[in-house]
Amino acid sequence: MGKFVPRPIPEIAQPLPGIQEPISIRQWLGLNTFDPLNISDSQFTDMSNMTTDDYPAATVRPGYSVLGSAIGGKVLGVAVWKDIELHSWFGDGTWRKWTGSTWTTLKSGLSTTAMWSWTSFQGNLDDINLVAANGVDGLHRYDGSTVQTFSDAPTNINFITTYQNRLWGGSGKELHASALDQPEAWNIFGGTGEDSFVKDMESIRGESINSLSGSLSKLVIGMPNSIHELYGALPSEFTVRLITEKEGTANNRAAVVQESTMRFAHQTGIFEYLSGGMYPDKTFSEIIDKFTTNINSNAVMGSDNDKTYCYDGSSRILVYDARNGVQSWLSWSGYTPTCYTIFQHDLYVGDATGRVLKLDNSQNDAGAPISWYLVTKAFTNPVMSQRQRWLKMWLYAEIPVGTTINIYLSTTKDGNDFNLVHTVVGTGTKVERVIIPVRSVVLENTVRVKISGTGPAKIHELVRQVRQLPLF
Repeated sequence: MGKFVPRPIPEIAQPLPGIQEPISIRQWLGLNTFDPLNISDSQFTDMSNMTTDDYPAATVRPGYSVLGSAIGGKVLGVAVWKDIELHSWFGDGTWRKWTGSTWTTLKSGLSTTAMWSWTSFQGNLDDINLVAANGVDGLHRYDGSTVQTFSDAPTNINFITTYQNRLWGGSGKELHASALDQPEAWNIFGGTGEDSFVKDMESIRGESINSLSGSLSKLVIGMPNSIHELYGALPSEFTVRLITEKEGTANNRAAVVQESTMRFAHQTGIFEYLSGGMYPDKTFSEIIDKFTTNINSNAVMGSDNDKTYCYDGSSRILVYDARNGVQSWLSWSGYTPTCYTIFQHDLYVGDATGRVLKLDNSQNDAGAPISWYLVTKAFTNPVMSQRQRWLKMWLYAEIPVGTTINIYLSTTKDGNDFNLVHTVVGTGTKVERVIIPVRSVVLENTVRVKISGTGPAKIHELVRQVRQLPLF
């Protein structure tokens, strides 16, 4: 019998040194315009038409429907009467209300260019009226049936608002208020607590009033480069305090109040303001400072329960998701807003083409698919100078039928040098893994990813795996 010779134990191949565990990103936190080499993996350097509605996933923004059809150039204002009726002013000089299926004209022959401001007020009137002004056509009110001019306010009264049971408006540099509970009386000066009020506003630049807001604990008076507050409850007590002469409101539509906080747009950025003499602050928006350099006098702001919307007047709609734990900035496009309002808990937008849009939960813009994209930070090693080898990259996403996604890679820290590496056509509603080819960037030290698409989609996770090569 031969001698037993044991078989050699096979050697187990040792893993290559430097291979990292897969790095997963599954919490998306919106935009960051700081240095793309050092921001959080969860933030994007650029994006369009994505939202944090389903946080922490990144999803395509909600679409919109159009009320009726475009009318006479741009929309000059949208307003609400008693949360029962939606009203709008159009570039053909008409004031109309929405009946649920069509726009009915209430008045014509109005200015075709002047933007409208509005408020709700009753006082000594029989019911709550929608009160509106545009600085050209005088003061108007709607009582539920007809529109009529009224009051002895200056014919160029504008920026109408409500505060301390009075109507307030601006007329050039003059601040005006109606008599107490008397919206038709603007010239009663009898020395009583019910008097009207007028004051000439001063600023170092000699600017005129361009916005008023009575939605905080004080009346806030805006000029292009200054903010003022009015204190007191009676004409004999009314005093105006200068808050700042460094920044102001781009226009009356560029300031909005959301849960006791005013946010307003100025050419130097987007600011938050709390009433009571506090200095305006833009800490919350500094993360997107590179996207606020184009803010101009056409800027528009709006808000709903969760978000603040700021159209910069040029190209971007910057959206701030203020929810606790999210507090992220987004960038949208696809329509050009001229005004916003809330009607029956939904957000409505007047646009520059004469349409009134309702932002809803549809997956398209009036039947057209929504185009979108995301651009990641520049991914590098923990030690930036260390070389690396890209092994794998993949995406987990929901890509419905009809949606097409393109994936691009770049080897620089910024710029538009993306190369298409993969295209995916949606196959259903399940979450699927999409392999991203990395052959073209296999030995690159810096890699950015751009994901773009047309149609609804939800991005859950982006995963990368690399091997760190020796330092020397």
